[in-house]
Amino acid sequence: MSGLSRRRSRDVNTWPGFVDALATLLMVIIFLLMIFVVAQVYLGAALSGRDKALSDLTSQVNELTNLLSLERNNNQEMQLELTQLTTELSTTSDDRDALKNRVSALADKLSSAQMSAAEQEKKLLAALAALEDKKSELTKLEEKADETQQDQKSRIDELAKLLAQRASQLDDQKDISESARAQVEALNQQLLAVRQQLSKLQDALEISEADSKDKDAQIVNLGQRLNAALATKVAELQRYRSEFFGRLRQVLGDRQNIRVVGDRFVFQSEVLFASGSADIGEDGKVQLTKLADTLKQISTEIPDDIDWVMRVDGHTDKVPIRNNDFKSNWELSAARAISVVKFLIDQGVPPRRLVAAGFGEYQPLDNRDDEIAYRRNRRIEFKITER
Repeated sequence: MSGLSRRRSRDVNTWPGFVDALATLLMVIIFLLMIFVVAQVYLGAALSGRDKALSDLTSQVNELTNLLSLERNNNQEMQLELTQLTTELSTTSDDRDALKNRVSALADKLSSAQMSAAEQEKKLLAALAALEDKKSELTKLEEKADETQQDQKSRIDELAKLLAQRASQLDDQKDISESARAQVEALNQQLLAVRQQLSKLQDALEISEADSKDKDAQIVNLGQRLNAALATKVAELQRYRSEFFGRLRQVLGDRQNIRVVGDRFVFQSEVLFASGSADIGEDGKVQLTKLADTLKQISTEIPDDIDWVMRVDGHTDKVPIRNNDFKSNWELSAARAISVVKFLIDQGVPPRRLVAAGFGEYQPLDNRDDEIAYRRNRRIEFKITER
C-alpha cells in the first residue's frame, strides 16, 4: 500500500511539470509568432514606403532623362545657330573690311581729286584774271582807237567843210592867189595824212585782235599742258604718299590710337601729349622717331622737281582749356603742332619740308558731345602735299 501510494504520488507530481513546460513552450511560440507578425507588419510598411519612394525616384529619373534629352536637343540647335552666326559674322567682317578698304580708297581718290581740282581752279583763275587784264587792255585800246577815229573823222569833216568852203570861194573868185592854192594843197596833204593815220590805226587794231586770239589759244594750250603736268605731279606725289603711309603703318604696327583717315596719318593726342600740355611724352618721342626715320627714307626717293611738304595739323576737342599756359584750344593745338615739327627737325627732317598749323576745335571728326567723340577729335594729323 505504501509502495502504491508512493507511485501514485510520483505520477501525480510529473504531470503538472509537463503541463507547465508545454504551457511555457506554447507561450514562447505565441510570443515568437507575435514578434514575427509585428515584424512582418513593419517590414511590409517599410517595403511599401520604399516601393513608393523607388517609384517616385524612377519617375524623377524619367523626367530628368526627358529634360536632359530636351536640353541636348536645345544645345544641338544652339550649336547649329552659333555655327551659322559665326559664319555670318565672318562673312560680315570680310564685307566690312572690304567696305572699309573701298571707303578708304575712295576717300584717298576724293581728297586727291579735290586737291587737284582746287589747285587747277587756282591756276585757271589766275589765267582767267590775266586774260581779263588783257581783255581790259584791249578794250581800252579799242576805246582809245574809237576816240581817235572819231576825232580824226571830226577833223576830216571839218577839213572837208573847210575845203568845200575854200572851193566855193575859189569858184566864186576867179582870181586865185598863189597863197590860196598853197593852203588848198596843204589841206589836201593834211587830209591824206589823216587818212593814212586812220589806216595805220585800223591795221594796229586788227593786229591787236589777232594777237588777242593767239594769246587766248596760247592760254588754253598752256592750261591744258599745265593740267596734264599737275595731274602727273599729283599722281606721283600720291604714290609716294601711299608708300610712306604703308611703310609707316608697318613700322608703327596696328594700334587703335594711330590710324589713316583719308589722305592723312592721324595720331591721337594721348599718344604724344599729356592733357592740356604741349610737351611730347616719352612714348610719343618713340613713335615720332619712327615716323621721322620713315619720312627721311621716303624723301630720298621723291624727285627734286616735286615741291612737297609734310603738314602737321594740331586739333583739340571743344572743351574749354583751363590752365595758365594756354588761353584757348587754338593756342594749344598750334603749340602741339610746333612741338612735333621741332622734334622732327631735331631728328634730321629738313625744316623746309615741314609746315605746322593749329585748328583748335573747329575741324572735328565727330560732332557728338561725349567722351568718345572728344577723344577722336584730340589728334595730330600728318599729310604730305604740294607746297
